[in-house]
Amino acid sequence: MSSERSQSQVLSMRAAVLASSLVAFLSLATGLANITIGVTLDGPLAPYVPDIIQQAAGFTGTLTGFVMLLSTWALRRRLRVGWYATMVLLPFTAAQGLIQASVYSMPLVVLSLLSIPTLAANRRRFDRDVALSNTQVAALIALTGTLAYGTAGTYALREDFTEVESLLDAFYYTIVTASTVGYGDLTPMTQEARVFSLSVVVLGTASFAVALGSVLGPAIEARFARALGTMTDTEYDLLEDHVIILGFGDLTEPLLEELGDRETVVVSQNKEAISWCRARDINVVVGDPSEEEPLTTAGIEHASAVIAATESDAEDAFAILTARELNPDARIVAAATARRNLAKLRRAGADKVLSPALIGGRLLGRTALGENSGIDEEDWL
Repeated sequence: MSSERSQSQVLSMRAAVLASSLVAFLSLATGLANITIGVTLDGPLAPYVPDIIQQAAGFTGTLTGFVMLLSTWALRRRLRVGWYATMVLLPFTAAQGLIQASVYSMPLVVLSLLSIPTLAANRRRFDRDVALSNTQVAALIALTGTLAYGTAGTYALREDFTEVESLLDAFYYTIVTASTVGYGDLTPMTQEARVFSLSVVVLGTASFAVALGSVLGPAIEARFARALGTMTDTEYDLLEDHVIILGFGDLTEPLLEELGDRETVVVSQNKEAISWCRARDINVVVGDPSEEEPLTTAGIEHASAVIAATESDAEDAFAILTARELNPDARIVAAATARRNLAKLRRAGADKVLSPALIGGRLLGRTALGENSGIDEEDWL
C-alpha cells in the first residue's frame, strides 16, 4: 500500500514538472509568434486590448518563457526555489496569454491555470535547497561584479560616451561590451572612456568564461558518468523508494543478487568496488558512507531502505547515525561483524541488526545434523 502511494506521489510530481515545462514552451512559442508573424485569428478579448499592449505582452511572454525554463529545470532537481519561482511565474504566463488576446494563446492560459493547483499539491516534494559549488559561486560573484562595475563606471563617465544618458543605457553598454557583441551605437569619445571600455572587455570575457565553465563542467561530468554506467544528479534526484547499500564487502554481491531489479545505489570509496559496480551498470556514489554529501547525492531522503555492510562495525555505526539523521523514516538494516556489537548498532539507529557469523553457524549446525536449514538446495555450493 505504501509503495502504491509513493508511486502515485512520484507520478503526481512528474505531472507537475511536465505541465510547468509545457507552459514554458507555450509561453515562448506564443510570444515569438506574436512578435514575428503576428496573429491572424483574434481571441475574445482582442477588441479590448490595444495592439501595442499585445505586442508588449508577446515580448514579455517570451522572456517569461525563458525564465520558466530555468525554474522547471530547478523543479526537476526538486529545488525549493524552483517551486516558488514557478508558482510566481504561472499567474504571469496566464495573464500574458489573456493580454495577447489570441486563440493561439488560450491553451497557454488554460494550462497555466491548471498547473497552479497541480504544483501547489506537490509543494512538499520540492524540499531541496540550492547547493552551489565554489566555482559556481565564484562565477556568480565575478559576473555580478563585472556588470555592476561596468554599469556604474559607464554612468559616471556618461559625458565621455555618445548616447549614454541613463542607468539603463549604461547597463546596455556594459552587456554589449562585456559579451563582445559591440553594436557600435554607443561609443567612447575620450581616452579615459576607451581605457575603461578595455577593462570592461577584459573583465567581461573572463567572467563570462568562468560562468560558462561552471555550467558546462557539471554537464561534461554527467556525460562521463553516463559513459561509466553511473547515474546523473538529475536521475538520482528522481529516485523514489530505492535501496541504498552503505559500503562494499563480501555480502554486497549476494545482496545485490537478492535485490534483483529493485532500484539500488551503492555508496563506497573503495576503488575496486567502484570499478566492479560500474562494470556491471550498478549505480554507485563515490564517497564515505558516513558523510552526508554522498548519502544526499544517493537520494537518502527518499530511500525506503538502507543497508549498512561496510565490514567494520565502527564504520557501520557512523553510517547508520548519518543515515538516520537524514531520513528518520527509512528502514535501516545492518550486518554486524562481531556479535558483541549487535546492541551497539541497534542503539546507533538500526531497525534490525543481523550477525552473518551467527546465522551461518546455526545453519551449518542444522545442516550437519540433517535438519531443515530453510536454504534452497541451489544456494549450497
